[in-house]
Amino acid sequence: MTATMTITCWPPVERPAEYFVSRIGGTSPEATISRLRGESVQRPLFRVGAGTCGRGAGAGRSLDALNAHLQQKKLAAEVMEVGCIGLCSEEPLVDVQLPGRPRLFFRQVTADRIPALVEGVLSGNPPRDMILGQLSGEGLEGWPDVPRLDELPFFHNQTRLVLQNCGVANPLSIEEYIARGGYAGLIKTLKSMTSEEVVNAVEISGLRGRGGGGFPTGRKWRFARQTQADQKYLICNADEGDPGAFMDRALIESDPYRLLEGMTIAAYAIGATKAYIYIRAEYPLAVQRLKSSLAQAKSWGLLGDNILDSGFSLEIKLKIGAGAFVCGEETALIASIEGQRGMPRPRPPFPAVKGAFGKPSTVNNVETFANVPGIILGGPEAFAALGTEKSKGTKIFALSGKVLRTGLVEVAMGRTIRDVVFEIGGGVGTVKKCKAVQIGGPSGGCVPMEKFYTLIDYESLKQVGAMMGSGGLVVMDEDTCMVDLARFFMDFLKKESCGKCIPCREGTRRMFETLDMLTRPRGREQGDDALVRFQAVTNLERLARVVQDTALCGLGTTAPNPVLSTLRWFRNEYEQHVYARKCPAGACGELQGFAIDPGRCVGCGACLRQCPTGAILGRIKSAHLIDPDKCIGCGSCLSVCKFSAVQKTA
Repeated sequence: MTATMTITCWPPVERPAEYFVSRIGGTSPEATISRLRGESVQRPLFRVGAGTCGRGAGAGRSLDALNAHLQQKKLAAEVMEVGCIGLCSEEPLVDVQLPGRPRLFFRQVTADRIPALVEGVLSGNPPRDMILGQLSGEGLEGWPDVPRLDELPFFHNQTRLVLQNCGVANPLSIEEYIARGGYAGLIKTLKSMTSEEVVNAVEISGLRGRGGGGFPTGRKWRFARQTQADQKYLICNADEGDPGAFMDRALIESDPYRLLEGMTIAAYAIGATKAYIYIRAEYPLAVQRLKSSLAQAKSWGLLGDNILDSGFSLEIKLKIGAGAFVCGEETALIASIEGQRGMPRPRPPFPAVKGAFGKPSTVNNVETFANVPGIILGGPEAFAALGTEKSKGTKIFALSGKVLRTGLVEVAMGRTIRDVVFEIGGGVGTVKKCKAVQIGGPSGGCVPMEKFYTLIDYESLKQVGAMMGSGGLVVMDEDTCMVDLARFFMDFLKKESCGKCIPCREGTRRMFETLDMLTRPRGREQGDDALVRFQAVTNLERLARVVQDTALCGLGTTAPNPVLSTLRWFRNEYEQHVYARKCPAGACGELQGFAIDPGRCVGCGACLRQCPTGAILGRIKSAHLIDPDKCIGCGSCLSVCKFSAVQKTA
């Protein structure tokens, strides 16, 4: 399914600004909504994509340069910070809106390009090499020969429901969020629905947890709702620890009120009056924006006591985590909230029965909560109409790696991996061939290119040895060694294991050691190392299965996935490493072979002096030789040879 990117709330509902019009200010709800949504401006407005990804690309310097230039030229214009629109590969992004004209987006606006951008736009002649696209708007004079954003391949092939405000709206303005349809779902919930009806709606929608195994959200909420207790807790898991994943961070930085609204609805559904957002300290901008939005929501009566005069109260607290990967597991996260060491607990009892501080608790991640307002507003049937039979709605992916257009993408369940990598991402963008994707983070699995027609849903991904996970999607080309990739993830997982259970603590370490052995040359082995290496390799798959079946928590049971999936689809690469001690991709440095072309070697001795193991033999002004048994593949000889005499052999 293809949907265009818009700046209207989805789906169309009664405007909540009418409810808050006296608080927002203005006598006409329509005029107030139009003003806050930025449908028209009285003077030029510059919006800078200043999320963490944008700042990493230089948006902070661009923002400073923009303010300085406007002040120096004494130009009457406004500057606003927004979040990430998703197209990270083109950042820093700046969009400009002039009176009577639609918003015009510019790409790669570094600080040195700010003067040309400002002067060009204000003179009616924007620099064409920087233009990305424009947003359409009623009654506005469009920019000639400029495509709409929703016509660009990156956006056209997405279904942006959760991401609809990201990079478009001011994340610090609760007024703008309300004008765009925000809090209409909460109004509907508190004014016309019972908690049972909310749980039923989420069950009918088919929403499943977006942070891991995909457990049905409505069923989880029902368990907590039916448990009798004097206190219940709602917990948002924003401890996003997967390498290459940044969905939760971008959502919080770009649209924090959507998360707060979804959490408030969820708390009402299960009967919780206290909630926590568990977020890692490595997300300072997200933490800052959460603190600001929590304060604004409370001042507007949308958090705290007697929300909207409904009799329902909710307090949300921030809990800053120290960045332990294991705290992404819900029982370890709960332990950390309680002030204990983040270690998983045996289940049962499940958190819905005995969770935080011994009370019934429900844990969902950021994206799951962000889906809730849309389900309540549009009805569960509209949400369930998207996706496949058992996987409903949309899924957000952090698209990264060897792909032309990296960024944050949202697609309807049921699209294929190929759609995301090639139609949205544009493929690898070089002469190299796409090889595979790693999906689901370090505990996910690798999917080879011949399986790219696999549907993006929970069941289909499991069939190819992967998992949805939180939504990291890393693209790899033919220069990626799958053995080295599995080794990298096992190194990460063994370090992040809490060490509580033996299968995970010892199993991940042993799998890493085995993979590390495969990347070593013969020259680094002594005694019976070769025999130990071969024995370890023959038991690698068996070891992975044992860990998978016996580990205590989700981290341990999914930790072997990188090994099992690469063994399944790329066994030939393992065989090359095991038997020939060669890396077909040339990525394992120590397995690279080098030889000296005697026709080019002048015997200068530079390589001989540089070699750390004495593997190069020869006399001055005579062609040199490399002893393969002593060579460790460091490449020092290649780096110092001025005559191109040293060449790779594998």
